Amino acid sequence: MLWWLALTCNIRYEVKGAQNIPPSPCVILSKHQSAWETLAFQLIFPPQAYVMKRELLWIPFFGWGLAMTSPIAIQRSAGREALKQLIQLGQQRLAQGLWVVVFPEGTRIAPGKKSKFHIGGAWLASGTKATVLPVAHNAGLHWAKNSWLKKPGVITVSIGQPIDCSHLKPEAVNGQVETWINAETAALHQPQ
Repeated sequence: MLWWLALTCNIRYEVKGAQNIPPSPCVILSKHQSAWETLAFQLIFPPQAYVMKRELLWIPFFGWGLAMTSPIAIQRSAGREALKQLIQLGQQRLAQGLWVVVFPEGTRIAPGKKSKFHIGGAWLASGTKATVLPVAHNAGLHWAKNSWLKKPGVITVSIGQPIDCSHLKPEAVNGQVETWINAETAALHQPQ
């Protein structure tokens, strides 16, 4: 699909900070702006499991295919129980050698907009003592949420320094990640 986007829409991508990708599975906390990153991350990072709302698995055909990718499907309204399930399943996926991808804002957010970072991904990293890899990008500038129109150009994916969460509380992890992702995303949205 990325090849097709490059051919038909002239959308290409570059990766900054690839040297920051650790050799062992970790928790990726990323900005979510479009459908593009869910495709591109499959090439940029080792095999992954995505944390998602359980209801996505109920969508005919799409959800059934999604279920085959070993997702961590949680019921967001379950509160504390959802966090326990996230840690349990996240630990399993990491032990299987899968990287766990979490979009801490919970949904796609348009470029230039901010939303509260939910604690789930930081809770997972802290609870499993995993490393967090913060990721920012500007995909929404080229493939906007709920839009069929695509704008040609180069999407930049920026990978931050890994964060060792073995001695950090979830709030500290979340704060570091949110600060870095928001600053980096703002920089990526500046005209070149």
